Parts: sequence; structure tokens; C-alpha cells
Amino acid sequence: MPATTPALPRIPNKAARAIFLDRHGLGRRTPPGGLLGLIEQLGFVQIDSIATVERAHHMILSARSRTYRPKHLKRLLEHDRSLFEHWTHDAAAIPSAYFPYWKMRFARDAEDLRTKWRTWRRDGFEEKFGEVLARVHGQGACMAREVGDGETRSSGGWWDWHPSKTALEFLWRTGALSVCRRDGFQKVFDLTERVIPEAHLAPTPSPEKTIDWACAGALDRLGFATSGELAKFWATVTPAEAKSWCAAQNGQRLIEAELEGADGQWRKTYACPSVLEQIETPPDLPGGIRVLSPFDPALRDRNRAERMFGFHYRIEIFVPAAKRTYGYYVFPVLERDRLIGRIDMKRVPEEGVLNVTAFWPEEGITMGKGRLSRLETELSRIARFAGCTEVSFANNWLRSGRRLER
Repeated sequence: MPATTPALPRIPNKAARAIFLDRHGLGRRTPPGGLLGLIEQLGFVQIDSIATVERAHHMILSARSRTYRPKHLKRLLEHDRSLFEHWTHDAAAIPSAYFPYWKMRFARDAEDLRTKWRTWRRDGFEEKFGEVLARVHGQGACMAREVGDGETRSSGGWWDWHPSKTALEFLWRTGALSVCRRDGFQKVFDLTERVIPEAHLAPTPSPEKTIDWACAGALDRLGFATSGELAKFWATVTPAEAKSWCAAQNGQRLIEAELEGADGQWRKTYACPSVLEQIETPPDLPGGIRVLSPFDPALRDRNRAERMFGFHYRIEIFVPAAKRTYGYYVFPVLERDRLIGRIDMKRVPEEGVLNVTAFWPEEGITMGKGRLSRLETELSRIARFAGCTEVSFANNWLRSGRRLER
């Protein structure tokens, strides 16, 4: 008789959600090392400028640490230098100990950005490299508005940079400069050797070691993933490199398994061997409700989040108001291992009010008294965190399910 292929281990959806959320800092366990330990557990925290309630990086960390305040992140970035700001899929705060593994990215981006920016940006930025570096070396840290005297300023929108600003950003993206702080939300650049701690400057891992570090680190944080999802995590290795790494490590540092989606379908994935030990007794998750940033790392990969939680989410910032399904900047709402809805709210700082415009429960979610009470508790916490003294609710703010009488 022909040999039969052994059945792959199976990860049920409910266990998968608990394992994934726990690894993303939304479980009960507290990582060692305080705030830095939390960011190391996540890998990085996306930095974003929109502050409908509070900026995304602060919302991400506040959802995981009730004692977190924005000054804590500022200290790690600007004083302790235990974090540095650079690019993953977007701008992010990253542990400085990981800086050596960005050197492969610097080298790759140097060629990639030269090619793209020669047509995307205005001409002449490459001629400004020496001038910009000399300006920073001799006069110290600077912002984009402090370089390029006499150059034509932008008149064509956000991305129409003058050549010296483009040079400044290029030198940051390719490692010669680093962000030493932000004034308001404007990046201030200095020479990398004056920003990154000396211990992290010299090591230059080989591309092979960098790929191994990136793929192993992504799998550890995700728990289980396809090779494509591993490549997306840091957005540093290519899909082909991640696929080759998985093939080489299969049966050693990872195993093949089947993962159940929210739709009940089973799909092949790779998993950390330790995940199988958690299937029968998955991590315990807190019982309260948490409002998440649209850029929360648990939801950053929208397709993965939809497969795992059955939650379809798209940010509608760039959608014309009349065509939006929900709102400009709507926050996902998590209860234990379920995404139960989304909420539209905005801080009105001059009034000290967090204004809740609408809440849409997901299909099958009933907003009874207990759940409404837990939601209001979370909104009160967020209001305090955002510097508000009151939460106000628009008429008919609960858009489906039982209306909250006020």
C-alpha cells in the first residue's frame, strides 16, 4: 500500500486568536523590561501623525499598558536612545539593539530610492547629499525647513519636496542620518553616529544573518504565518527570501500546520513548535473592552486579521465623506478574542471632551447593559489619557443593536 502523508497539526481558530493576541501584547502577561520590553515584544510601534484622539503610537501602547504616557516613549527615543525611528512598512519606533539588522535595508534602499525618486521627486536631490551632510556635521541637527536656502519651495502638495529636503530624507532612509527627536511632529535629523548608541553602530550582520533574524523574529511574534506574512512583518526581506528560509527551517525551528480561519476553513501555515503546546490551554485574555488604533500591529495585516477574526477593516481617510461606509478615522473595538465593532470618536481639546459620534457592533454582537458598561469604562479611560474630562455621546450614537437611552 502507498505510504500515507501524516496529518498536519491543527490550530483551531479560537486558540489561534488567543495565542496571536497574547504575542501582540494584548494578553494578561506583562513582558519584562517595562515599556522597552513591550516594544521588543511587538517588534516595533508604527508612528503616525493623525491625532483624532491621540497619535497612533500612543494609542497602541496605551491599549497594552494602562500606566503608559507619551512622555515615556519620548524618553526612550530622545534621551535613553534605546529606540530609534526608521522604516518598516511605515515609519516606526524600533529597539536600537535591532539597528545592525537595518543595514541590509539601507543598502537595498539606496539603489531602490535613487531609481524611484529620480522620476518621483524633483531633479537635483543627489547633488545635495554632500551639502546637506556638511550642514548637519558642522551646524548640528536640523529639520527640512532649515536646509535648501534659495531652493523653490513646495507648491504642489505634501509630496512636492525641494531637492535638499529630498536629500535629507534619502540620507535618513539609507542610514547616514537618523532622527534625533521631533519638534511638534517635524523630524529633526542628526548624524547617525551621534544618535545611535555606539554598541549598535559597528556590527554589520551578513544578509544571510539578517534574513534569518528577520524571519525568526517575525515568526516568534506572529506565532504562525505563511512565508508571505513573515516577509510583510518587517518589510525588509523579500517574499522569495522568506519562502526559502521557511523551506530550510521546516521541521527544525518551524513546523507545518493547518490553521482554522474565522470562516471555518483550514489553511496551511508555518508555526513555532511552542504554539502547539498552547493549543489545549491557550493564553488567558483580559475580560474588558479595548479600543485599538487603526494602525494597531494586531490589525496591520488587514487580510490576516480578516481571516483570523472575520473582521473586515479599511481606513477611510482618503475616501470622500459621501462614500464612506463608517467614518474618517474609525477605531476597532476588541473584547477578549473578538473584534466586536468599530467606533467613531474625536477629541475636542478646547472643550475637554471626547465626542463619540457612532458605534457599530459587528453582526451577532448584542450591546446589553454589561457590554455597554465595559465600553463606557474604556471610553472614560481613553478620555483621561487624551486629556479630556468628559465623554459626550451624539444622539442615536449606537447605530445598530439596542439603543443606549440617554
